Amino acid sequence: MSVTPQQAAQVYSEADCLHGNAEVAAAIARMGQEITARLRDSNPLVLCVLTGGIIPMGQLMTHLDFPLQTDYLHATRYRGATTGGELCWLVRPRSEIKDRIVLVVDDILDEGVTLKAILQELRAQGAREVYSAVLVEKEHDRKHGMQADFVGLTVPDRYVFGYGMDYKDYLRNAPGIYAVKGM
Repeated sequence: MSVTPQQAAQVYSEADCLHGNAEVAAAIARMGQEITARLRDSNPLVLCVLTGGIIPMGQLMTHLDFPLQTDYLHATRYRGATTGGELCWLVRPRSEIKDRIVLVVDDILDEGVTLKAILQELRAQGAREVYSAVLVEKEHDRKHGMQADFVGLTVPDRYVFGYGMDYKDYLRNAPGIYAVKGM
């Protein structure tokens, strides 16, 4: 179900701010320190999961103070919807994965189906080690055996948007983490 820009603006105006811009920036800086401590000497390949991972990855990169290479992938279950379906690979990484240390950066860990499938695929391609970093993790019991290695913030089990996460393909650019009113 698509929405108009006006409907998206209405959702934004009524949304609950769960984490403001300063709090998100501090969480990203902390994640950068944790990742740097763990991966600084490993020459990692850092993969951005499009589209949601663009903002978290862009901001996280300025806090990773060591040599690294970057690439991206695009796998989705949502396609603008509010509930996920079958995993669809739109773009696979161009970089060689075999024998690499890989860090996958995404916007959110909800149930973990998409991220788990991505990590499994990278392992199948011969990655030596695979790590995951998410800006936001939802608090609930429906995760499919998935836990991120690096987590910025937690949110309640609500429909959230901002900092890369979308509301029906809008509002990824919201300067904080917001929850849709009533969802």
